[in-house]
Amino acid sequence: MRRGRLRLLCSVLSVIIIILLLSGCVPGDGRNTRERPAGFLWGIWHGWIAPISLILGILDSRIRVYEVFNNGWAYDFGFYIAIISGFGGISLFRNKKKK
Repeated sequence: MRRGRLRLLCSVLSVIIIILLLSGCVPGDGRNTRERPAGFLWGIWHGWIAPISLILGILDSRIRVYEVFNNGWAYDFGFYIAIISGFGGISLFRNKKKK
């Protein structure tokens, strides 16, 4: 019984730490400016953490899902690649019905 509680505690702490680390670089946090816009790699990162950004955006009006200060098509391309691969990848784990 004690081992199960320890495992649960470690799991909960791990999830909290991962969420805090992922939310450290959300769009709209002031890291990107007009002089230093977000590029392709930031687009990929922001696409991966879009669900977390959405939840944090409900709680804090400064947080956005999409970075306003970006360099255009490269950021957009990275963002959409991450969104499609992240949410499209979920379908790979779904059970397929046998006919």
